Amino acid sequence: MINAEEILQRLNKNQKINYDKVFQQVATSWARENVRPKILLHSCCAPCSTYSLEYLSQSADVTIYFANSNIHPRSEYERRKIVQENFVKDFNERTNNQVQFLSAEYKPNEFMQMVQRLNLETEVEGGKRCASCFQMRLDIVAEKALELGYDYFGSALTLSPKKNGQLINEIGLDIQKIYGVHYLPSDFKKNNGYKRSIEMCKEYDIYRQCYCGCVFAAKQQGVDLKEQNREAVAFLEKQTKNED
Repeated sequence: MINAEEILQRLNKNQKINYDKVFQQVATSWARENVRPKILLHSCCAPCSTYSLEYLSQSADVTIYFANSNIHPRSEYERRKIVQENFVKDFNERTNNQVQFLSAEYKPNEFMQMVQRLNLETEVEGGKRCASCFQMRLDIVAEKALELGYDYFGSALTLSPKKNGQLINEIGLDIQKIYGVHYLPSDFKKNNGYKRSIEMCKEYDIYRQCYCGCVFAAKQQGVDLKEQNREAVAFLEKQTKNED
């Protein structure tokens, strides 16, 4: 399997990298070699996984990995995990794909300790706290990809126009050097990817959250976390009743 670094080394180092074009070159190499790689794709929520799955599943076997201990409160974390898993099931039924779903253990204390250790509590959204959060989660995904024998690890986070896709890709490429498993560059918002994700959320009736997940961003944005918790708990109770 091709390592994206081989492609990046041929690019002009002074130009901004179009990571979607890098992905396309990687995918072209798969077609040329007649291979269908296994990808462990980190997803922060169902909306970000929509177009990302539609795009990737054309040329690869994808497993969604829900690894997001930054999400607060726990009820909201559980809600997003269920919505993500349900979307994967619905996507498979409608498209005849066989996308798999995995979730990491919820460890909010580790996220909080990281933020406090680095004094990132007052960082603005999109600043150093987000960069550290990206690194923490991608590190978990790379470790799991190596453990389970995936060809690549990547993240659906690059779908969001509110996330720094260049930074996410740079972090992923650095992490691959540690774990020895290929990082898959992406910029899923390209080619109207974000627009398509909104369409798919309507088609699949997917819950779209109003904040990224962490308590610090929620407070900065004025999110009512008590109301958020009430809504999430109500969702979980309804889900439990439907399963009985």
